[in-house]
Amino acid sequence: MKILKKIISSVMIGASLFALMSCGGAKAAKAGTVRYLNFKPESADIYQELAAIYEKETGVKVIVETAANNSYESTLMSKMSTKEAPTLFQINGPRGYANWKDFCEDLSKTELYKHLSDKSLCITSGSGVYGIPYVVEGYGIIYNKAITDKYFASSFKATSYKNMDEVNNFAKLQEVVEDMQKNAAALGVKGVFASTSLKAGEDWRWQTHLANLPVYYEFKNNKVDLASDATKKITFDYADNFKNIFDLYLNDSVIPAKSAGIKTVTDSMAEFALEDCIMVQNGNWAWGQINGVSGNKVKAENVKYLPIYTGVAGEENQGLCVGTENFYCINSLASAEDKKATEDFIYWLYSSSTGKNYVTNKLGFIAPFDTFTAAEKPTDPLAVEILNWMSKPNTTSVSWNFTLFPSQRFKDNFGADLLQYAQGTKDWASIKQDVISDWAKESTAGM
Repeated sequence: MKILKKIISSVMIGASLFALMSCGGAKAAKAGTVRYLNFKPESADIYQELAAIYEKETGVKVIVETAANNSYESTLMSKMSTKEAPTLFQINGPRGYANWKDFCEDLSKTELYKHLSDKSLCITSGSGVYGIPYVVEGYGIIYNKAITDKYFASSFKATSYKNMDEVNNFAKLQEVVEDMQKNAAALGVKGVFASTSLKAGEDWRWQTHLANLPVYYEFKNNKVDLASDATKKITFDYADNFKNIFDLYLNDSVIPAKSAGIKTVTDSMAEFALEDCIMVQNGNWAWGQINGVSGNKVKAENVKYLPIYTGVAGEENQGLCVGTENFYCINSLASAEDKKATEDFIYWLYSSSTGKNYVTNKLGFIAPFDTFTAAEKPTDPLAVEILNWMSKPNTTSVSWNFTLFPSQRFKDNFGADLLQYAQGTKDWASIKQDVISDWAKESTAGM
């Protein structure tokens, strides 16, 4: 915070000097200027193209600078102390907001915010909105509709459900999965779920993505301020809910639980692609992995998503785990003209036909805004599913609180514990205690 105060002081002094130097000279353009500090080097040329198009169309200057890989925070820090400070920058989530909140304008009145499909995804404080997600990804349980349809139409089905749309909580999911597992041979599969990949370095779907759910519910139901120090400890209240779904993955799988330690994510996706299984937990990025498997049997129209149900009360209204580490922020210390110009630019980017074409087809984003028509949205079947789930009425996406996990060491330790659990050498009570103590230890490491 001391560093930020110094930056603010430098900015104010610089602004005052600049104003004095400008007296009697040419007046600043009323249209304002947009200065964007881009996070993604691979997108630098695309943003330069957009800047040129926008300036030609509107007369408003858009200056794009791009930080080198792994240097965004340090670049932003140095830029904020100059009179060329960015008017548009990004934060990676609640922790990023905690660092930069003195520079974040309230965006709750902007046009872009009005068109956000799921406003629960924003970075908020009180009634203010300080970060708007401009690209999202999502994950959940991917399933093969062709095989689930075969199950629901079968004579051996022992459940009362007619289709996967009726499966909206853990109890129903467990009932269907266990019945499918009993009839795996009749369904032509080796098991319901793909391998639970617990090989070291391949366990991120569990120690990060699956672990997000209990952390999300703990913080949400305890009304924890995600930008505060209250996130530096957890009580793992929903440990048993994690265990519910993790046990289902392990016990109703193509492999015995004890073999999970030799399996990779690639193995799991190949099992799904070759129809050795019916379901696999992964994100929308997995379609390329599925479609790229030699001998892939799964048609795009049969690739569907189900939320990760764990038995939490009220989960019937739970959606997929949707989030991002990319939130737009507008510099609150910029001039009124520059702030307005920046608001207009980002709205143009996500509402004009030109901007939307670049967003979908050149930047490759799943854009979380209702300004996109069906023809303007991604055609990747998992991306389509993400957008469908985000637009479902009375459905709340699970935000990505794993951005608050204290360290990679914490996640690696949790993954190692999960492997021992799968192999039967560690009990769940010990794992719960490890998670609580490791979180606290890693949250204070280096302080």
